[in-house]
Amino acid sequence: MGSAKFFLSETEPALDRRKLDQIVRRALIEDIGRGDITTQLTIPKYKYIKAVFMAKEECAICGLPAAQRVFKTVDSRINFVPLVKEGQMVKKGKIIARIQGQARGILTAERVALNLLTMLSGIATKTRGYVKKVEPYKVKITDTRKTIPGLRELQKYAVRIGGGRNHRMTLDEMVLIKDNHLKVSEGYERLPSVPRGFKIEVEVKNLKEFKHALKFKPDVIMLDNMTIKEIKKAVKIRNNFEFDRCHPKTKLETSGCVVLKNVRKIAASGVDIISIGELTHSIKSVDISLEVL
Repeated sequence: MGSAKFFLSETEPALDRRKLDQIVRRALIEDIGRGDITTQLTIPKYKYIKAVFMAKEECAICGLPAAQRVFKTVDSRINFVPLVKEGQMVKKGKIIARIQGQARGILTAERVALNLLTMLSGIATKTRGYVKKVEPYKVKITDTRKTIPGLRELQKYAVRIGGGRNHRMTLDEMVLIKDNHLKVSEGYERLPSVPRGFKIEVEVKNLKEFKHALKFKPDVIMLDNMTIKEIKKAVKIRNNFEFDRCHPKTKLETSGCVVLKNVRKIAASGVDIISIGELTHSIKSVDISLEVL
């Protein structure tokens, strides 16, 4: 099979700066409109202030580069100094960044900066919780494409910062044959021919479908909403299946009905990947505030 990107490396957590700028500019246009009329009417133009970002609960910090970009886009003279590293766990009351500059720019940028910082820290914190739960198993915790439109780049970045991996970012990265593809195409007796370099994954809903898919030796089989008992059986069948050098062992991914309470049992079953839509589609932002000194 090909070697197209399927998981981003754990050592490549960086944001795409061009996409970050696009997201920040759209967010500021959405929030500011024709101008921050309240700040303009109440704050003198040359008023200078100092402020801090403070964590109001224990969390994994993520989104400092995004917050910094917001302030710099509003006023390039604002000085934003992070005091913790991306991904660092902090306790309630921890000062995570210092901001200095003209008050108008800081107050105008405050909400967008906090919206991004608290959301991304929420994703990183939740991801960290899942990653810790599955230690010491070698299984990979990954996200899905269940993201907020326009914010996928940032949300998947937060998953990486939290210690997780990214499933495909876009539809053009790999072939993933899901249930609706099979319904429309009326099943399959062979896998489609794919361009060189692309991986192929097949979704199955029961052991009968799994056995059918396994004989084609795809790169990955997704076990969708299966019970832990069924997952264990699938792992055993895969482990006893004969693969040759041209077809490395098919990886098994489980998806659906994954929560913190059962993720460790799923990891212990021997699957290679656990994909969790909750990481990005059910976001609980953490509590971080901007405090003027």
